[in-house]
Amino acid sequence: MKEDLLQYLWKFQYFNKSELLTSSGEIIQIIHPGIYNTNQGPDFTDAKIKIGKTLWAGNVELHINASGWNIHHHNADSNFNNVILHVVWNNDALIKDVNGNELPTLELKNRVSKLLLEKYQSLMGSSHFIACENLVHNVNELTLSNWKQRLVAERLISKSKKIFSILQETNFHWEETFWQLIAANFGLKVNSDLFQQIANRLPVAVLAKHKNNILQTEALLFGIAGLLNNSFSEKYPLLLQKEFSFYKKKYHLKIIDGSLSFLRMRPANFPTIRLAQLAMLICESEHLFSKIKDASSLQSVKKMFAVTANDYWHYHYRFDEESDYKIKTLGRQMIDNIIINTVVPVVFAYGLHHNETIYKIKSIQWLEEIASEKNNITKGFESLHFANQNAFDSQFFIQLKNEYCNKKLCLNCAIGNSLLKRD
Repeated sequence: MKEDLLQYLWKFQYFNKSELLTSSGEIIQIIHPGIYNTNQGPDFTDAKIKIGKTLWAGNVELHINASGWNIHHHNADSNFNNVILHVVWNNDALIKDVNGNELPTLELKNRVSKLLLEKYQSLMGSSHFIACENLVHNVNELTLSNWKQRLVAERLISKSKKIFSILQETNFHWEETFWQLIAANFGLKVNSDLFQQIANRLPVAVLAKHKNNILQTEALLFGIAGLLNNSFSEKYPLLLQKEFSFYKKKYHLKIIDGSLSFLRMRPANFPTIRLAQLAMLICESEHLFSKIKDASSLQSVKKMFAVTANDYWHYHYRFDEESDYKIKTLGRQMIDNIIINTVVPVVFAYGLHHNETIYKIKSIQWLEEIASEKNNITKGFESLHFANQNAFDSQFFIQLKNEYCNKKLCLNCAIGNSLLKRD
């Protein structure tokens, strides 16, 4: 028995409640089990329990063994003065309250279904992709649908916390916040932090002064990225060097702390290409976040990101290294990635921050309209015959796998809960 399972059993009342008695033989009637408490103090607060002829209102504390009360020195903690019932798996000790009276204790050891306990042990001991993969298709569609809605919202709320943190740093400037997050997304996982650092050191107010000049915009981005420190032979990088030398002094710009990585990356994802495309996005857009949040369709948002790097990059992946001609357009997959991982979360966060439901609904609708992600997690669920039809589905799978399945939080999962309570 584990304490989280005991809390689960009490929260959902998954035990035989007939003829409940305290350890001293008083009749127990559970009116309300209380509210699970994630803060300091008893496990459940605001419970209502009738013991004998008296209706008590207060808190409930749980332990595997009754002796846990003394081990944790609860009598010396004022947070536990209002405990009206001690719920234990094994009643191995007589416990007294702060006044020296016997604390009403309920033992659950012989009141819980053995089948439920066996299912729990099976889930905890599973080494499958997801612990319940042999049982999951017994869960009804309504439960799955509701849980999907809940987890996608949970994922967006979690992402919103990071967005709000950046928003505070930018003094609640949404365009500045969006610029930093877009830049981070262009850096992909490998260079995300350094790309955000570039954006942090190059505010939108500075970019706005140069947005009509791609040479100057690239000079600012590549210069702060530390990619103009070499000796070049080609004319274009030499021009960028000259431009950056001037603007570095003018704006007191600082080069990022760290080096961008090119290792184990497809050339199309090289930081040079992504920075060139980011520069073109800056030059071809104005008040980008405002236009996106007010966009009437997902297609219009996608068009805003359909940018192509300038001509130099059609013949290059790196400075001074000429390659075969290939137009460096921001591809469909990358645009989808940006919308899923930056556009949708920021629009949702904007709705959350301003309490405007229209933006939250819009962001979720866009997830339902965009193609699903393909990765090891989504492939794992597809192998279990789950439909992965759009980004709403794939975001659900990622949240479920990372935040519940990998952590074996079956007791907190609607799917695990449904399976455990089945006869």
